[in-house]
Amino acid sequence: MCDFKEADQTEKAYQKQDAIFIGRKRVLGKKGKNAKGMRFHKNIGLGFKTPTEAIEGAYIDKKCPFTGNVSIRGRILKGMVVSHKMKRTIVVRRDYLKYVSKYRRFCKKHTNMSVHCSPAFQNVSEGDVVTMGQCRPLAKTVRFNVIEHQPSANKAVNVKKMFRVF
Repeated sequence: MCDFKEADQTEKAYQKQDAIFIGRKRVLGKKGKNAKGMRFHKNIGLGFKTPTEAIEGAYIDKKCPFTGNVSIRGRILKGMVVSHKMKRTIVVRRDYLKYVSKYRRFCKKHTNMSVHCSPAFQNVSEGDVVTMGQCRPLAKTVRFNVIEHQPSANKAVNVKKMFRVF
């Protein structure tokens, strides 16, 4: 019949991708081993690859830039993950230097920002470096979406106080 793989139903509402029609009667095209499953995914462009988990996974996330209804436009920023205690949202610390003209020196400053982290990026933990792209407002404080993840090599360092400019 068709290669539809249903997502895990853990929410109150039925989880399905908006771009896929589940009730079609027959499948046109290839059949057998080479047939692709019914899953919507897209290339966000800007030189960033679509994660394999977004292509082959079974998660449903309408705010994911790879499988949902969100486009990346505007700024592309890098930062370090400080907290991942929320569901599908992480807190990223961005460090920068501010010039103080009175003393002719730079002072260290930082900002924390809430970023939506798609389930395509598994094992995102504190200390990891993420690249995030600007999108439409997803929540009251969330305006960015994770588009790339680089695991950290050193896990023993206190992330909340570490200063690192990208």
